[in-house]
Amino acid sequence: MNAWLLLLGTVYLVALVVAAMYSRSSTKSEQDFLMAGASIGPIVGCLTIAATLFSTFTLMGMPDMFRTHGVGAWIFLGVSDCALAFTALWFGVNLRRRIDSSNFSGFSDWLRQQYRSELVAYVYLLGIFIFLVPYVAIQIKGISLFLTTILPGVAPPWVWSAGLVSIILMYSEAGGLKAIVIADSMQGVLLLISTLIIGYGCVTYFGSLQSMFEVVAAKTPELLVVPGPSGLMTIQFLIASFLVLALIPISQPQMAIRLVVLRDTRALARMALFLGIFSFCLILATAFIGFYGAARYPNVSTIEFIVQVLVRDQSDFVGAMVIVGLIAAAISTADSQLFALGSEMRAGVRFKNVKPMTVVRGAIVAFAIASLVVSLVSSEHIVLLARTGFAGTALLAPMILAAVFCQNRLNRWIPIITGTGLLVFLLSLSGIAPTEFFAIRADLALLLLVFLFTASSILILCSGINTISTKDD
Repeated sequence: MNAWLLLLGTVYLVALVVAAMYSRSSTKSEQDFLMAGASIGPIVGCLTIAATLFSTFTLMGMPDMFRTHGVGAWIFLGVSDCALAFTALWFGVNLRRRIDSSNFSGFSDWLRQQYRSELVAYVYLLGIFIFLVPYVAIQIKGISLFLTTILPGVAPPWVWSAGLVSIILMYSEAGGLKAIVIADSMQGVLLLISTLIIGYGCVTYFGSLQSMFEVVAAKTPELLVVPGPSGLMTIQFLIASFLVLALIPISQPQMAIRLVVLRDTRALARMALFLGIFSFCLILATAFIGFYGAARYPNVSTIEFIVQVLVRDQSDFVGAMVIVGLIAAAISTADSQLFALGSEMRAGVRFKNVKPMTVVRGAIVAFAIASLVVSLVSSEHIVLLARTGFAGTALLAPMILAAVFCQNRLNRWIPIITGTGLLVFLLSLSGIAPTEFFAIRADLALLLLVFLFTASSILILCSGINTISTKDD
């Protein structure tokens, strides 16, 4: 396998270099660097969004969710990601009506213009920084643990982490968003193919799907019902997860910006269709891998299960492809997040006597270092950590939706209540604030409250404007 790993790894690194060089040579302006020319087609658009969305937590975390918590994991991610594809289409169409990609610099600046307030930009930046930096960190953490286990004695985890961050910085700083999109496209194809191959192999091990489920039912029947053996997949957990995952195209800048840079609305519609199919196939394959693990490796640790099922039970070529695919998945998600953070910092914070591109590049380096530090102290439970990041950024969605759909001057209390929701959620995660409000999970309760307040503010504002107009008439 080492020979295949060296070959495939070299090919992937060369491809990254070529992508960075090509992107650098074809970038004519700062806007090209930030927006990739705003001419992405539907297939590349689907692959770059999928690569950004489906990171290491998909191939490392989702099989373990099925192995540990059972069929509820399909509702947790499979159903939610199909809804995410619809949200991407619906939100993207309406967003493109309001935004001109030729002079768009970032959501933080655009929100400032819509609300006519500096506060909204800082609330937005605070939300994405607090919850995206840990999300980048778990990509680094997951792949460093995997490589340390599969290649024992080669290097400690922090060396793998630092190497991964260095690769991300080199080509994203050189080629901008276009280089990232090209790299994402390669990773999306690699991730889907390797996952389908392993999922198919897991089913054929038992002979059929029916046989696989019969073995699982005999060993742990609780896996085939919700809320599962540990009771995690409760109704509230599944509803909250559905909402926060479906809101990702709205609440996370690295996703939303890809909706803006698509070639046209037709490309957007096709991208959403392809993304739904991609999501369905990918998550279904991870379910097969997870139930295979439940039957064969029910009592081993997460990392031992992942290494066993993804590498040791595979042929040398497939095992090497999976290792490269996992590294590519971590890179594709992390580079998109870091680039989005750098772009939003440039758009949202006004630095005197500093060139905008210097701000972008400096912010990317700063956020990368912060993510590296967090990765060294973060937990191994990458799926639940990823979900926490999704839940945090989801609180930004009502504020963004108000700016997209409300043509009138927006109520400045909306960013205040959004910032308050973010603060209370952080306090809840730290154990200072309650984890439930009125018997409802804190993340779900806060999301509903922020949505209700935002909607009420818009209705009151619109009714007030209508009253004034009537009096004037």
